[in-house]
Amino acid sequence: MKILLIEDDPSLAELLSEYLGLYGYEVEHRGDGQSGLDAALSMKDLELVLLDIMLPVMDGLEVLKNLRKHSELPVLMLTARGDDLDKVIGLELGADDYLAKPFNDRELLARIRAITRRTKDTVSSKRDTTGAHAVNMDIGDLHIDPQRMEIHCHGKAVDLTGSEYAILKYLAQTPGELLSKADISEHCLGRRLQAFDRSIDTHISNIRKKLTSANSDIVIKSQRGRGYGILC
Repeated sequence: MKILLIEDDPSLAELLSEYLGLYGYEVEHRGDGQSGLDAALSMKDLELVLLDIMLPVMDGLEVLKNLRKHSELPVLMLTARGDDLDKVIGLELGADDYLAKPFNDRELLARIRAITRRTKDTVSSKRDTTGAHAVNMDIGDLHIDPQRMEIHCHGKAVDLTGSEYAILKYLAQTPGELLSKADISEHCLGRRLQAFDRSIDTHISNIRKKLTSANSDIVIKSQRGRGYGILC
């Protein structure tokens, strides 16, 4: 599996490349935002971007913003600890998840595996031409196609990131029920929800905006202290 690491600290980049290489990952490194963006848009067989926020030439948020204009390639942001605004903005721009520096190597590996697991599920579903393990779902005006990992509204695709797709599909499986943020995080992001973690809230906000733009009648209800659920 090929990963693009966009990180301006050469020592850290070398350490991460060596560590991830031990687990079978091929890491390509770029040291500034512009070259990182160019690589993300041109490299073949790329499955994940590890994106630092503080970068020369073009910062990580600008890289992500431009990348999302052309690609839904999974992105794991690397942020400075405590920079909550950058985390929220990154998720709003379409990042799949974030990890605060300094981080534990095993935590990084776990986050990568959680994201790439969804990617592998997508590839497997697309290769399964029989559809034996992919049952289409219709809820309200949404049509969910697990085989293609796509959601359509009124016949048009709703552009979702991998995390957004996973969350919306998970909610759609139990319409009318409230699911806790902790449950959603573990099932859809592959990690435990941490205190003051707003990632699920931000992903839900993005989904709501995209459903509104698609003129969907689906409502994602929230109840403080309990979680989120779909009404239709």
